[in-house]
Amino acid sequence: MTANRQQAIRALLQASDDGMTIEEIATALKINVPNLYTQMPKVFGVYIDRWLPPRRGQYKAVYMCIDTPEDAPHPRSEA
Repeated sequence: MTANRQQAIRALLQASDDGMTIEEIATALKINVPNLYTQMPKVFGVYIDRWLPPRRGQYKAVYMCIDTPEDAPHPRSEA
C-alpha cells in the first residue's frame, strides 16, 4: 500500500465523527473492497471501534482513527 493511500484512509476516518465501514471507505476512495480488507491492518492508527449487527449473517466493523499529536516525541536511539 502506498503512503498516499494510507494518508487518504487516515484523513477520511479522522474527518468522520462516527467512523466508517470498509464498504463506506471503499466507496469514498474508489478502492476495491477486497483490496481494502487486506490493506486496513497496515494503516497506522486505525482500529475497530465497534461492530454493527449482521444483516446477512456477518457483523460489520466500524473503523476509527486515533489523533496523533503534532508534538509527539520520537523515540531516541541508544547507540
